[in-house]
Parts: sequence; structure tokens; C-alpha cells
Amino acid sequence: MDHLSKWNERYNTDEYVYGTEPNQFLLDFITTHRLEGKHVLAIAEGEGRNAVWLATLGLDVEMWDASKVGLEKAKRLAASRNVSLQTKQIDLNEADWSQDAYDVVVCIFGHFPPHVREKVFAGIRQMLRPGGLFITEVYSTTQLAYGTGGPKDASLLYTEEMFHQLEDDFIPLVLNENVVWREEGTLHHGESAVIQYIGQKR
Repeated sequence: MDHLSKWNERYNTDEYVYGTEPNQFLLDFITTHRLEGKHVLAIAEGEGRNAVWLATLGLDVEMWDASKVGLEKAKRLAASRNVSLQTKQIDLNEADWSQDAYDVVVCIFGHFPPHVREKVFAGIRQMLRPGGLFITEVYSTTQLAYGTGGPKDASLLYTEEMFHQLEDDFIPLVLNENVVWREEGTLHHGESAVIQYIGQKR
């Protein structure tokens, strides 16, 4: 099964497999740092839980995902919350990254092969306006020992060093490697080894 078919199959259920509420790290940061009037992009956003929540705050939100099934579910979730959301079907390996287009880029549990991850990091650098924020929570390589969500392939997981490599372009506001409890639908459940990063573009 190819990558896209896997995600379409995973999302092809009435259940929101990662839940309908935002990621806790994102929620904690955004609720203590007001982002009024910001243009936000959520990438690899799946069924839209984070993007829809951000839209309920009055932000101008666009979400990208490769799965048309996920995007349709995101639209339904947005309608149920009475918010509007721009959705685009985009494979991040082939994305056209515009210049200085967004104030915030959010990527929650976006896990990619190494060559795609490099493109994603470069694209985020390009798309964020100076002073803009890159907000992400992802599984670390030690998550393999927990088995509570995420890829089973270590090459798709993250290390702190990957984020240190962004320091020429980003000021690290937050860089934590933590074990946290996550209950996000049926597929993220239990103690989880994560890396939490917020970088501000120089």
C-alpha cells in the first residue's frame, strides 16, 4: 500500500482517529500567547483537529494534508464548530513553498522520511515571515519503547539535534524532550516520548 492510500484508509471512518480536540502542547502555548489576526498554516494536519481549533480563536487558518479523506473530515469538523477553514490537498514532498506568507506554521506529529523532512524544514523557513513562529510536537526516537502512537520506523522520528540545526534561521523559544501523557483519539494514547519545539524566525 502506498503512503497516500494508507492515510486515506486510516481516515475512512466516521471516527476521528486522532480525536477532535487540539494537541495539548499547542493548546497550552496558544492560550498563554495571544495570536490575534495571525495567518496560520497547519501542515500534515490530517483530520483537522488543530486547524479547526485555531480557527475558533478567530485566526486565519489554512491546512494542508495529502489525504482528501482527511481534508473532507476537517471541513465537516469546521462546519460543526461554525468556523471557516482553507484546505489544500498537498503532498509535502512536492509542495510549492511560498515566501514570507505566514505568521505561524504548526506541525503536530508530522513524521516524514528524512529527505522529505529536510524539504519541510526548508519550506517552513521560507514561508514564515520574520518574527514568525514554528510550533511542533513530534515523537522522539525513544517513542519506540512506548508504543503508544507514531511510526514504528526510527528514521521517521526526531532528535533534539534536528532542531538545533535550525538555529541559523530560528531562535529556539522552546526545545524540550519530554515524556507526556497523550489521549488523542484511539491512535495516540498513553505515555509518549516527544520533542516540543517553538522557534521564532530571525
